[in-house]
Amino acid sequence: MPSSTDPRHRLTAADFDPEVLKLFDLYVHGLIDRRGFLDRAARHAALAGTTAVGLLAALSPDFAHAQQVRPDDARLQTAWASFASPQGNGTVRAYTVRPAAARGPLPAVLVVHENRGLNPHIEDVARRLALEGYLAIAPDALHTLGGYPGDEDKARAAFGTLDLKKTAEDFVAAAQWALTAPGSNGRLGAVGFCYGGGIVNLVATRVPELRAGAPYYGLGAPAADVPRIRAELQIVYAENDERINAGWPAYQAALQAAGTRHEAQVYPGTQHGFHNDTTPRYDATQAAIAWGRTLALFRRTLQG
Repeated sequence: MPSSTDPRHRLTAADFDPEVLKLFDLYVHGLIDRRGFLDRAARHAALAGTTAVGLLAALSPDFAHAQQVRPDDARLQTAWASFASPQGNGTVRAYTVRPAAARGPLPAVLVVHENRGLNPHIEDVARRLALEGYLAIAPDALHTLGGYPGDEDKARAAFGTLDLKKTAEDFVAAAQWALTAPGSNGRLGAVGFCYGGGIVNLVATRVPELRAGAPYYGLGAPAADVPRIRAELQIVYAENDERINAGWPAYQAALQAAGTRHEAQVYPGTQHGFHNDTTPRYDATQAAIAWGRTLALFRRTLQG
């Protein structure tokens, strides 16, 4: 691992022992706590000439360095919207972004965050999509708890207290709202990451109007629900992601049996979360390829 004086943005997954990356994946998904990570990473840290705390800090998000589109970018109009979710938590709050120069309604894309709520990275992803000509709608699962708290550990802990069945219903409600939201032309796509990838798969089974979905390293939909999918799916997997990839064979079989339009790619050499450019697990080359395919899917199904 490079010394702590190296710029954060130069660190990559190759700078870390694979076992440390596995421990970090367990930590960010709540399968071990902070103390569990520090205790189990201590041996690897000593061999790397650092500390377990140093390893955790190096692997944690750096939102400022990764930001691609400023929140106050003059090319965009941003707003917050609230709408009903009768089967979920009652209401949903979402960050919405559209091109400032757009005239008339646009295709809408639901943007679904990871298991930390609507953090600055996912807001940035929504702004990137808006610059491509979409109305981006990014709900916050933590809205019932006051929203993203500004700290990833606190966000993860808060997320763990949610009623996930109600939270899933909030995202279904968000997709249904997006069909007729102000500025939407009714053409709907969805993209999500990790937890959000699983939500994209779920929404595809619940919202028949969804035209396209790009789930990134998320849990597949239950096999019994797959025949209800009408959307075309562009499914993204990381090569080094045993926990998520274990579910792909069954999901693939269900998609094939149902005749669902889909493509799936396993991106070589990547870790879970490789699209997230705020952490060293980011793979610039493979993320660009995956994102390019996602944009091509949306252009063809939502704009074509």
